[in-house]
Amino acid sequence: MTERTRTIRVDYLARVEGEGALTLKLRGGRAASVELRIFEPPRFFEALLRGRSQLEAPDITSRICGICPVAYQLSACQAIEDALGIAVDGPVRALRRLLYSGEWIESHALHVFLLQLPDLFGVPDAPAMAKDHPGLVRRGLRMKRAGNAVVAALGGREIHPVNVRVGGFYRAPPREEVTALLPELTWGREAARETLVELAKLPFPPLERDYEFVALRHPGEYPMCEGRIASSCGLDIEVRQYDDHFVEEQVPWSTALRSTVRGRGAYLCGPLARFNLDFDHLSEVARRAAEEVGLRPPCRNPFRALLVRCVEMVHAFDEAARIVEAYRPPGRPFVEAPRRAATGYGCTEAPRGALYHRYTVDDGGLIQDARIVPPTAQNQAAIEQDLAELAPRLAELPAAEATHLAEQAVRNHDPCISCATHFLMLKVERG
Repeated sequence: MTERTRTIRVDYLARVEGEGALTLKLRGGRAASVELRIFEPPRFFEALLRGRSQLEAPDITSRICGICPVAYQLSACQAIEDALGIAVDGPVRALRRLLYSGEWIESHALHVFLLQLPDLFGVPDAPAMAKDHPGLVRRGLRMKRAGNAVVAALGGREIHPVNVRVGGFYRAPPREEVTALLPELTWGREAARETLVELAKLPFPPLERDYEFVALRHPGEYPMCEGRIASSCGLDIEVRQYDDHFVEEQVPWSTALRSTVRGRGAYLCGPLARFNLDFDHLSEVARRAAEEVGLRPPCRNPFRALLVRCVEMVHAFDEAARIVEAYRPPGRPFVEAPRRAATGYGCTEAPRGALYHRYTVDDGGLIQDARIVPPTAQNQAAIEQDLAELAPRLAELPAAEATHLAEQAVRNHDPCISCATHFLMLKVERG
């Protein structure tokens, strides 16, 4: 008797940023092949940066993503500053964390309420969910607006901020502009906690994965802008050692390179990784909120990443409120950027995970080489392994239910497919 063969094909993944598809072939209750197909055209941002001024890197790279432009700007700034030997500290560093907190809030709120939560309520999209849960959707939209307001106040506008520069900011906002954010931040902190309590009651599909988690680790704070690169399998390296431990590879079904740990394979970055590696550095209110719903490390169920994002929203609101309350405008909003030939390395924690930048600049201040590795490209192999682990269950479900669960497994990781698609190594063979 031959083993039953079945193919689950999703030609266009819905409720993700960008364009991608999924093909999963099952044979005898096992995964014969899994292909997360990223077919969105590559955009060659690394090539666009060559020959441009080192000061242009933050603004150019922010165009990679309209959802998390701050992550690209601050990773670019960090790498260029590393090359130039300058450090940003004090109130300017605090402003960067405030800006990044705003992006975490708006991005997590978008994913939780509009992209992933409809899966758990069994509806196709957020408008359908709003019919039965209008209060929840309104709360989510207000939380997202609060995050957007932080980004606009510090960045000059909500999308692709224009106030970020190498060395700091072009302009430091006066105290009254920043303190005006405080009422919504304190409201949002409690709203995020209430959301966590409410959503923790929902049933989550069972799946436990023994991931190698990778995230920044900082000695005194929850990772966002700085830290060493750490993993649950013992990795503990400086950012400049990234290329020694991680490798990118091309697969024929994807326009995005995907990353693995040298000698070990797939790994996972993002909220689950940060939560498991840095739980002790969550703010007290965020840590209490997680413990209130029984959420503690180790958490290896990717479906429960929804709850972890809620915990991180509590933390981001709390962090933002703390910075606002203590804010005093710096005497100067930026450190002057000199020119020298060097290579610099940067890594920050985008909402979806670690975002690595490397730049080589010459003594005229021009970029000679650039490398950018976004979270979705890093998580692609782990997402495919999630689907392989789900294969026995998918094989037993009716076609529509199996397709929905497979899509949900991809959406767990909030993939930003557009971010991932500027890594294609183009090979042209001519006769």
